[in-house]
Amino acid sequence: MDALMAALLLGAITQAADRTPWLAAMLADRWRSPALVIVAGAVALAANYAIGTIGGIAVAALLTPAARLLLLALALVLAGLGTGWRSTRPEDLAGWRIGRFPTALAGLFIMAFGDRMQFIAAALAARSPLPWAAAAGATMGALAVVAVAVTLGERGWAALPLRAIRVANMVLLTGIGVVLGLRAVALI
Repeated sequence: MDALMAALLLGAITQAADRTPWLAAMLADRWRSPALVIVAGAVALAANYAIGTIGGIAVAALLTPAARLLLLALALVLAGLGTGWRSTRPEDLAGWRIGRFPTALAGLFIMAFGDRMQFIAAALAARSPLPWAAAAGATMGALAVVAVAVTLGERGWAALPLRAIRVANMVLLTGIGVVLGLRAVALI
């Protein structure tokens, strides 16, 4: 259950001010079909975080409990440092001619593939007796942000204080990662 709640919160934090919800808002505005984009986002995010969870399960047996905690600390520090970078407007996928749902699904999948939360989901899964809870929590947390972005639309999303959100998330994720890292090497 810890992995579910941690992943849910971290999924929301890492997606706040990210490009994935921004793309979702753009697609929902263009097509006037928020439900389609939210469903595509749910499938794309679930697939990405399932891949991360499979990676976490694969390495879990190779790591000691302290090493698993250090992996999570590293994931959080890297996520925090990566969150601080300026986020540019994603490509609007206007040239994609594969249909609305496949475009939203593929675009959001590609946007989320290899992102901060996928690595965090892997680290949480490696530490949890219920590794799939990490994928479920990450999906729910990230999807909540995508749904807000779709509801706000691109203009509303861009009007948010995205820089301040990124800086706050950077400080939060990096700080938690440093504390966990120090705990993993028994310095605190």
